[in-house]
Amino acid sequence: MRRPGLLAVVALAACSGDDDNVFEFGPFTVEAQQEVTAQCVQISLHNSETIYVNTVELTTGPGFHHSNWFFVPEHVFPGADGTFTCKDRNFDIAAAAAVGGVFFAQSTQNPHEVQAFPTGMAIPLPPNTKLVAQVHLLNRSDEPLTLTPKIALTTLTEAQVTKRLAGISMEFHPLSLPPRKQSRFTVDCDLGPYEDASKNRALDFKIYYTLAHYHQYGTRMLLEATTPEGAATTIYTTSNSIGDALGGPLQPPFAMTGSTHLRLTCEYYNNTDSMIYYGNGDGEMCVFLAFSDSAWLWGGGVLDPTPDPLSGVDQGGVMSFTRNCMLFTREAY
Repeated sequence: MRRPGLLAVVALAACSGDDDNVFEFGPFTVEAQQEVTAQCVQISLHNSETIYVNTVELTTGPGFHHSNWFFVPEHVFPGADGTFTCKDRNFDIAAAAAVGGVFFAQSTQNPHEVQAFPTGMAIPLPPNTKLVAQVHLLNRSDEPLTLTPKIALTTLTEAQVTKRLAGISMEFHPLSLPPRKQSRFTVDCDLGPYEDASKNRALDFKIYYTLAHYHQYGTRMLLEATTPEGAATTIYTTSNSIGDALGGPLQPPFAMTGSTHLRLTCEYYNNTDSMIYYGNGDGEMCVFLAFSDSAWLWGGGVLDPTPDPLSGVDQGGVMSFTRNCMLFTREAY
């Protein structure tokens, strides 16, 4: 029996029909004015061979604020498929990205989103893989909502794959948006020390798909590539509002050749009288995801969650914050 004010969950099941790559999860009942941030979802793919995913389509609905999806080995975060409390399995986004990889991220409050790569490109999912996601549900209305989301995968055969893609993820956790002011948070990650041609870890890869994630106070995200001399080139920038798709393919793809740094900047305008920190609901986020043809996964940013509001410098009326980057990398496949 569902108790008032709590999330109702039902075991996950595959959709009926001929497509075995369409999965329903939930359903979720979100009460009026309720926020849910501690729930995760697991979908086991039961694949004995590598699956090559070209397109991911997520259909949710009002109240499904956002979700971040990863692929991991079946033995990681052990437990039954369906919805679970994240902390019960020690689910951690950084750990999921490190042991598996980034798979898909939903733009804030976008009820239907498609992540489609160009023909022949795919994310390879190794045998015995499962999908895990942390979901954020937020019902601002005065009536309860019932959601029956689904995620659909379009796959390629190995013979159809011309390029394998791997994830790039960057975040800035210790946000502290000053009240009634514009602010900017920047982290610069140096990939140069990790370049190793003997391990096929070159920095001449191309970036094909990008996605930004921020909330209602976000005004822009900027990702740049910089050379050892400091010359910067824009890879991707957005000024879209929440509710719009914040991701898509880069046309043309961005070539990292000659660049050794990735620099992430998130900009905000806090129109409230209170400091705003990293978090769900009325908090903010600064998360960037991308897919490249590098044979290595790249991840990092400012992962220390401790904010330092006094470290900002006023630059032309914009309070600007910079922190050192923590970077990690491993073979993608």
